[in-house]
Amino acid sequence: MSEHVVHHKNGFEPFYGNAVKKEQKKAQKGLDDFQGYLFDLDGTVYAGNKILPGVLSTLNKLREQGKMVLFVTNTTIHTRDGVRDRLQQLGVPCSEDDILTALCVSRMYCQEHLPKAKVLMIGEQAMKSELENYGVETTEDALSATHVLVGLDRQFTYERLTLGMNALRNGARLLAANPDPFCPLEDGAIPDTWSLVKALETASLQPVFKVIGKPSDYYAQKALDKLDAAPEACLMVGDRVSTDICFGNANGMYSALVLTGADSRKDIMLQGIEPDYVLASLSEIVGERRRYGD
Repeated sequence: MSEHVVHHKNGFEPFYGNAVKKEQKKAQKGLDDFQGYLFDLDGTVYAGNKILPGVLSTLNKLREQGKMVLFVTNTTIHTRDGVRDRLQQLGVPCSEDDILTALCVSRMYCQEHLPKAKVLMIGEQAMKSELENYGVETTEDALSATHVLVGLDRQFTYERLTLGMNALRNGARLLAANPDPFCPLEDGAIPDTWSLVKALETASLQPVFKVIGKPSDYYAQKALDKLDAAPEACLMVGDRVSTDICFGNANGMYSALVLTGADSRKDIMLQGIEPDYVLASLSEIVGERRRYGD
């Protein structure tokens, strides 16, 4: 899959072009016939501080059947152990090994592809901890930075924008930890990573070099490696068409949009990215089976 990012018709969220139309899939499957299940978190497993209906029973039944479960989130403000703790508090049994985040995948990308990088980070304490704990060199010097890695930063300032801009104007490359323009909250939303990326692009006149989080092929490969499964044996379940469904479609997996979060059936039509299934809740995975369009 090409790494070139094109912009979605809504003007905000990027997507990978070959995800608009699903690639030809193998035989039609029931929702409980997959080897591996990838679940987004916010809007899919929980909403705010509440577990969503049917989640616990569905996860328990899948595991009882010997299915592999992996949680894949675009968060950049929590480390995997932080996500694990939150899930456990909500009653979801899991370990760090059951979780991938855009933050840890961004760190993996730096380790594998940019071993000599000096990263200027736009993000919160979790990003700083993730990079430094795994030996990724960071810097606050715009002149020595080779890359600017951007995640959600709720303390983002004009001074931080200026620092990142100057690093990019000096030749550093822009890395987006995810392509999410906003983060939904119970009482509204806040700007997310892509909003900060666009500010840096505009100020520096430099385009983004790489999007690392969902729906990238790099993130998908890390997920499939962890599951040790072929893409066609996996179902990606999430509440966002532009990231979760795109992620599944573009990387050869089956995809299911769950209507408990950000997007609705209307968004399928508006964005032109079609899932294999639409679910009212996760409980349909081990119960009723519904193809998109049924």
